[in-house]
Amino acid sequence: MKVLSKLNTFLFLGPKTKLLFLEAFLFLGWARILKMIPFKKVAPSLGDQMYETSVKYIAADNEKIKNVSHSIHIMSRYTFWESECLVKAIAAAKMLERRNIDSTLYLGTARDEDGTMIAHAWLRSGPFYVSGSEGIEKFTVVGMFARRISSNQSEGESYEQ
Repeated sequence: MKVLSKLNTFLFLGPKTKLLFLEAFLFLGWARILKMIPFKKVAPSLGDQMYETSVKYIAADNEKIKNVSHSIHIMSRYTFWESECLVKAIAAAKMLERRNIDSTLYLGTARDEDGTMIAHAWLRSGPFYVSGSEGIEKFTVVGMFARRISSNQSEGESYEQ
């Protein structure tokens, strides 16, 4: 019965929202496939390694960023595959790239309560966290990838450890 209710809700969505959800679903699948490939082969496609994009607020991008974030979070619950932090971050970065919006993908590590090493990925665009923002304060950034789309390529900042 729950499936019919969800399907009914989807059918009454507007065409733009349906297309956005479909795009999110497809990019989540694409990102999951990328996750199965050795990371050193995927890394160059993620952006400029160890650089960040600007945190400058661009009002024109605000609504697009919110829509991408919302669609990724919703559709990740309906995939038949694992769609956790890295998959969501890669998919959202690709969706923002299609909309000509800069983003930075962060990779971090930490230790959980048992002392076991854990990893996390999150995506930032301007001042907004698009995915994975929950608990990022616990993680030490070990990698970042700036995906610069805008014409102002020099705004990215280098990250020195």
